[in-house]
Amino acid sequence: MDPPYGLDEKSMQSDSSLAARKAQARATALARRAGCDPQLGQRLAEHLALPAGSAVSVFWPLPGEIDTRPLLHALHARGHQVLLPETPPRGQALIFRRWSPGCAMRTERFGTLFPEGEIAAPATILVPFLAFDRQGRRLGYGGGYYDRTLAAHPGVPAIGVGFAALEVDAVPCGEYDARLDAVVTEDGVIICER
Repeated sequence: MDPPYGLDEKSMQSDSSLAARKAQARATALARRAGCDPQLGQRLAEHLALPAGSAVSVFWPLPGEIDTRPLLHALHARGHQVLLPETPPRGQALIFRRWSPGCAMRTERFGTLFPEGEIAAPATILVPFLAFDRQGRRLGYGGGYYDRTLAAHPGVPAIGVGFAALEVDAVPCGEYDARLDAVVTEDGVIICER
């Protein structure tokens, strides 16, 4: 039987090996993250400098993630257009909608919230992670939403946001895994080496 999608046997083994390494890295990262305090998110705003008035996509935190809600309010208070992603069907890029304090919100299938506001394009995209390294590689949850989204917004800075404790020496990375330009943690900013 021929390998699927025109992949040769070596490519299939490589993909299988990468998937296994990512699965192990996710398990390790989730265990490490369990010891982190989500309230450390209150420090994020003091480290994040963005062009005045720019449109910034943040993300609504999942349980266990660093709490980005104080950052939403701080960016809004600074005059930024704050956007939150809406998750479309699998295989598509995220949709960004305008958020403001007290706006109507909807619950997504993954437990996050998104606003009913108008669709807008971000000038900066803040990206969640389970792990990151200093070369800008990030480990997500495996759905590929942010990889597709960053590919659909070339040239838009991608900044990882999460706990400093989730830094690793090297994140397993494939051909289509988008890289970060920088990472912001409760401890400060890391400019990624490319």
